[in-house]
Amino acid sequence: MPTRRQFIKTGLAGGLLLAVAAVFQKQLDRMGKQALVADNPLDPSLRTVVLAVAPVILQGSFPAAGPDRAAALERITKGVALAVGALSAASQKEVSELFALLVFAPTRVAVAGVSASWDQASVADIEKFLRRWQESGIDLLKSGYQALHDLVLGAWYADPASWMAIGYSGPPSLVQS
Repeated sequence: MPTRRQFIKTGLAGGLLLAVAAVFQKQLDRMGKQALVADNPLDPSLRTVVLAVAPVILQGSFPAAGPDRAAALERITKGVALAVGALSAASQKEVSELFALLVFAPTRVAVAGVSASWDQASVADIEKFLRRWQESGIDLLKSGYQALHDLVLGAWYADPASWMAIGYSGPPSLVQS
């Protein structure tokens, strides 16, 4: 039977451990995400679709051309891959199937209505595809649109490099008292 003193010591040690974990959580989280990206290289189908769809979803806030556009595309594909890598195994499988479906030519034409490969598809074709899925009466297509939309927007707005374009100075800094 533990004594009251042992109980208090154990409680204090547990509290100290939680405090230390809270202090280092942000750094550990960052290291974990970097390891996740390093362990999960970009799926070619994810990259192909995101490179085509992201500029259309982000029209108006996405760089128009040049090195800024290329850098933004690289960051957003890595951000989407990071987000997918953080999903549960079942959700990762579903997202992987979505990207595979969109890359495979017969299913891309049948389900998305895009006849050209993604790197050759016009902005108008991609807009029509996104609008058709967004407004579809088929819940599975709506879910596919929402997945693409949320992954792209999440990756874009999580990237500090995109904050200046929207006038966001970043999260407030915590003041130590």
